Amino acid sequence: MARAEDLQVRGSLGCREGSILITMTLEKFSSREPVDASAYFGQRTAQVETLIRKAADEFLLPVMEGSLAIVAVGGFGRRELFPRSDIDLLLLVHRTEAAEKAKEPIGYFLRALWDAGLVPSHSVHTVDECCQIDASNIELTISLLTQRYLFGNRALYEQLTERLPEFIRSQRRKVNSNLLQMSGQRHSRFQNTIYHLEPDGKESPGGIRDLHLIEWLGLIRGAPYQDALDSVKAARQFLFDVRLVLHERSKRDDNRLTFDAQDELFTDPAEAMREYYRHTRDVFREARQVMAVSDDPSAGMLRSFLDWRSRLSTTDFTVSREQVLLRSPQMLEADPRFVMRLMQFVARHGFMLAPDTERRLGTLVRSSAFEVPKYGLWRELRDLLSLPHAAKAIRAMHESGYLKAIIPEWSRIECLVTRDFYHRYTVDEHTLVALDGVDTLVQAPDDARGAFRVLLSETPDIHLLRLALLLHDIGKGGGTGEHSEESTRIAREVLTRLGADQMEMDTVLYLIEHHLDLSSLMTSRDLQDHEVAEAAAHQIGTLERLQLLTLLTYCDINAVNPTALTPWRMSQLLSAYRSLHRELTSELETDRIVAHAASDSPRGEFLDGFPTRYLQVHTPAEVDAHFALAQQALQSQASVDLRQDEKSWQLTVVSKDRSGLLANLAGALSSFGMNILRAEAFSNRHGLILDIFRFSDPARRLEYNPEEVPDLVQLIERVAAGKESVDKRLASRPRSPAPSRRSRVTPVVEFTGDASARATLMEIVAEDRPGLLYDLAKGITAAGCNIEVVLINTEAHKALDVFYLTSNGSKLTPAKQRDLRERLLSALQT
Repeated sequence: MARAEDLQVRGSLGCREGSILITMTLEKFSSREPVDASAYFGQRTAQVETLIRKAADEFLLPVMEGSLAIVAVGGFGRRELFPRSDIDLLLLVHRTEAAEKAKEPIGYFLRALWDAGLVPSHSVHTVDECCQIDASNIELTISLLTQRYLFGNRALYEQLTERLPEFIRSQRRKVNSNLLQMSGQRHSRFQNTIYHLEPDGKESPGGIRDLHLIEWLGLIRGAPYQDALDSVKAARQFLFDVRLVLHERSKRDDNRLTFDAQDELFTDPAEAMREYYRHTRDVFREARQVMAVSDDPSAGMLRSFLDWRSRLSTTDFTVSREQVLLRSPQMLEADPRFVMRLMQFVARHGFMLAPDTERRLGTLVRSSAFEVPKYGLWRELRDLLSLPHAAKAIRAMHESGYLKAIIPEWSRIECLVTRDFYHRYTVDEHTLVALDGVDTLVQAPDDARGAFRVLLSETPDIHLLRLALLLHDIGKGGGTGEHSEESTRIAREVLTRLGADQMEMDTVLYLIEHHLDLSSLMTSRDLQDHEVAEAAAHQIGTLERLQLLTLLTYCDINAVNPTALTPWRMSQLLSAYRSLHRELTSELETDRIVAHAASDSPRGEFLDGFPTRYLQVHTPAEVDAHFALAQQALQSQASVDLRQDEKSWQLTVVSKDRSGLLANLAGALSSFGMNILRAEAFSNRHGLILDIFRFSDPARRLEYNPEEVPDLVQLIERVAAGKESVDKRLASRPRSPAPSRRSRVTPVVEFTGDASARATLMEIVAEDRPGLLYDLAKGITAAGCNIEVVLINTEAHKALDVFYLTSNGSKLTPAKQRDLRERLLSALQT
């Protein structure tokens, strides 16, 4: 950095002909010692005051000396003048009329300052005006927090200094609120992040303006936030040095660290920008904390809301002003799993870590006492990524250093700048913004974004989407070849080390490897061309992967910069999704497993005729389990497996096919009060069916009454064997209340005749309710139709069902379709 002796300030003290010349030796900034900013500010402030006095003596004071005081405010009042800073002046007058009469002398005075090379920024006010809140000019009140006398009527100035403290005290809440609102709007202009590739060192979050914010809020409350100011001393020095050199480089008030400026000022631009982000991260953290502490919501609904939120405190954590504090900080070191419980708490409720909590966690992570849990981390991370505010938790893990501790590879992209004119953020921030996109998509409006919100609501594996986003660009931190390939390689190492489930790992790795495919397809291929769409759909493989890949593409593009995801690009992405969805849906029945002549084993016979989707969505272990059930079914009329996992129950049934079987199995579950979430029904060429139901137990009946589990299994076995009907059981079950009006879904039944060579595709969108699948399947059977393949998906009160149907071994005739539609719509509307 620049040495103090390399910085020279020279000035000619004439007024209209005078000028100030600032020169600085521009060597590579990062290779030099820091500038003594205080010494520079002192020299420049003194010389600027000399110029102002000269101009005032010539033009203002002779005609207004008794009715005018010239006051330095803002940066000038702080004696903090950078080479090209505006000179903030208050012309304090007794009465407004005096200023009106002196317009000409004031004009001459300001012109003299311009001629001297200064950029005056002035205002003319009375003492009364200075002691009033002007919502349209809150900057005046803020600038007066750092005012000091220069020249003119001192008695008039003393009137101001006598009244100003009482004014600030009496209007503290309003001044404070206006300043917080103004600062929040400024942060929002920069998307509330410090990680811009070409940041503004003054206005961006964590920049010099946030240093001022900490000072201003302390002045408003009457006591400085000394701890916060002490913690950002190094950042202050760095940011001041950068701004000094930027001003000299451009010869104007330019505070933006453009790529060209980075190359010119820094020997190692990438490392210097990482230092910039580290410093601004400290400033932004302290500024947000001071803003949170300074915020003083009035009594009433907001206070009641905050008090209510505080009741979410637990034995480990307490919530104060929307921030999480630790009840027993010693648990950080005592329990290796405590940190992940803290992050899950954040992900569940959406709170921020209190700065004290973040500091304690950061200290622990950097200490030799810290240990990453040696087991169970995958399950805990998986659970965290399934929670509604997972992005906030991941950001908290990043800010505290915990994310880098459990995934060391994260350091490859931390504060990493990639030079292009398309991306707005560093690689790590791009990743975090992409994760934010998942959380915010839930509140998307009912426009094009709303379509993606619906798609997200239909996706049960949201943790896989978030995990893929977390790791999708981790390969940009080095390595050779395409970053998608490098990211996939690194992600495989990370997931293996964490102990990820193999099938979930395969999905995540697929998403990472192909995360650019849809972007390329929708801009360079015609997906309305059947052959193009068919090839792309075949490569993706399953509807589940298509959903996840579409959402990942949406979040990835949306995180490039605030304007990247234009309405046109959203429409292109939706069009691509619909084209590929149509192709994949048609393959459900068309593409079937064919047992080779040499594969005449019982296992080959079991698989013969199943849709190829079956092997794509089930692990080898699951296929083995299903085959074992099929072998048992040969000895009895049906075999059943019922098991519970972390989130739901799964029922698997293998039996000989019979009319109405799917309806009766669904009815049996509904009669027990179960809520079917997903269902798959497959049949092979030998008349054997495999039905898989995933369901929830809303009343926790099976959990609280484990003795009823065998009763449910026995009922399913009897239904599958055709020994019992469930009509009477369902008739006596009370209906559940309907969802809210906003959640109501208008039922839709649509047929497609050309999706399969031998079956008719029927798609149903309807409001979910207990017994829905039973009613649908029963209506299909009553219409004389046979279900060849079915795929049921239910999310958020909405059922999305796909059936492949035949009638007498052929496709459904138009008349049969009309009859079935009327039957089903009638069932859906009752």
